[in-house]
Amino acid sequence: MSITPAKKQHLWVWFLWLALFYLIWVLLLQTEGAIQQAISHWPMALAMAVGSYAAGSTPMGGGTVGFPVLVLLFEMPATLGRDFSFAVQSIGMVSASIFILARRQPLAWAMLKGALIGGLLGLPPGILFFAPLVPDLWIKIIFAVLWGSFGILHLYRINEISSNIGMTEFDERWDLKVGLTLGFCSSLLAVSVTGVGIDMVLYAALVLLCRADLKIAIPTSVVIMAAGSVYGVIIKSITHSWQPGVYENWLAAAPVVALGAPLGVFIVERVGRKPILLVVAALCVGQFIWTCFAEFGALGWLGVIISLIALGGCLLVFEKLRATGHRLIAKTEEALKHKPAHAQAPPTE
Repeated sequence: MSITPAKKQHLWVWFLWLALFYLIWVLLLQTEGAIQQAISHWPMALAMAVGSYAAGSTPMGGGTVGFPVLVLLFEMPATLGRDFSFAVQSIGMVSASIFILARRQPLAWAMLKGALIGGLLGLPPGILFFAPLVPDLWIKIIFAVLWGSFGILHLYRINEISSNIGMTEFDERWDLKVGLTLGFCSSLLAVSVTGVGIDMVLYAALVLLCRADLKIAIPTSVVIMAAGSVYGVIIKSITHSWQPGVYENWLAAAPVVALGAPLGVFIVERVGRKPILLVVAALCVGQFIWTCFAEFGALGWLGVIISLIALGGCLLVFEKLRATGHRLIAKTEEALKHKPAHAQAPPTE
């Protein structure tokens, strides 16, 4: 699997992006009532100050914080939380991605390209045909289960995940196929419903299947979620299917996430990823518990039990990925032992 080598940085590209974004944002504030709308939604801006930092420093999109804040704290419809995830990540994750690319940080390009293609194919039918079939309650539960399982995985596998160095080299065509499959399925079934998910799925494949270093896996997950969010915004805009209230919340939060997500990318390299991942993992588990408690009237004990079973199913999938990774790595190492020394490719830097 190819990894982008360290090259000369071009941070001027990121500064240019910021200048263009803030210019457009200031122009949007000139419309009637826009400043009042932005000010009245200041709690969302405050929440996304934390959410955008987590988005840049972990494999979680900004919508992973925005969704529960809108849906669980402010008691807004889950469909609003989903659409807001697309909108706010199209700024925060894009800003972080431009920062990552401008700094020439290493990325798992083969799997990333596959996931991009898979997302292009899976998101339109997901948004147009699958998401409208999912009830509001199910959207909340799907989100809670996905990120609850992600949190539990890190609470008991954090030492193993954070100890990965580099990335195991597999055949790039195989990496492309894996990325395409994961990108298609997660976009169709998760991103279209909750606004997030492809980042977590690709990240899990990289750290569990390929034993990728967090310095590679997290930036790769940021880039794929940025692309998915922009694509989601385009689809929602073409189909005129935005939920009411998204723009007002976006207007307040966008200027915060444009800086917050890249700041997370920058700071995490100096304070380390493990402590931040542990905090985020605890929050993921907390939002699952919160969702079950808040929706107990609609779920009942049966619904809670089904949610727990679904959570366990996600963990089993993660463990299956990990076991498959062990087998593939063992085969790769065995093949290298029997390969003539002159035929072995030099290790990737």
